[in-house]
Amino acid sequence: MNSRLYYVHDPMCSWCWAFRPVMAQITEALPSGLSLVRLLGGLAPDSDEPMPGQLQDYLQATWRTIEQRVPGTRFNFDFWTRCQPRRSTYPACRAVIAARLQAAESEPAMILAIQQAYYLHAMNPSDDDTLISLAGEIGLDGGRFTRDLNAPATRQQLEQEILLGRSIGAEGFPSLILEHQGRHQRLDYDYRDPAPVLAQLNSWLDKG
Repeated sequence: MNSRLYYVHDPMCSWCWAFRPVMAQITEALPSGLSLVRLLGGLAPDSDEPMPGQLQDYLQATWRTIEQRVPGTRFNFDFWTRCQPRRSTYPACRAVIAARLQAAESEPAMILAIQQAYYLHAMNPSDDDTLISLAGEIGLDGGRFTRDLNAPATRQQLEQEILLGRSIGAEGFPSLILEHQGRHQRLDYDYRDPAPVLAQLNSWLDKG
């Protein structure tokens, strides 16, 4: 079986943070022969401009909504006073690619490190200095990571993943898309329960 489950995400997407526990359960229970491929969606391109106050208010309201809808999801609202927020997630996406270049298992470790830094420890993953510090904390080669973080090849890889995600039907983050028998099927999911995704996977895979 040559089937893939694409997980299209952004490490600075708050809904992806909320989905993390269920996604972990889905990953553990994937049907035999189905491989997981993570694609970075690139929520917001590079920017040095401070985030407008209206957008800051909107995102804080989103965090509160998530806390209500997905019990157990935590956010540290000190971020909004300790940091200078910018609408820029591409650096964090490139950090995930730079970690992946060193070792496949470093990819999920970097995603988690970015999410915890942002949502729990009020650190800003839009800043290269933050990302380089996190790379050291998860045991990566700091010099190589620093070189790879903004290298042309890393930037090109991110653009390719963004385009691929769009081409297979990703609409927003997170998106789960099954590639099976040459077709791409977007899956419905529940932020509290892995069962709906697993049921859809088994149903599609059983068809062929």
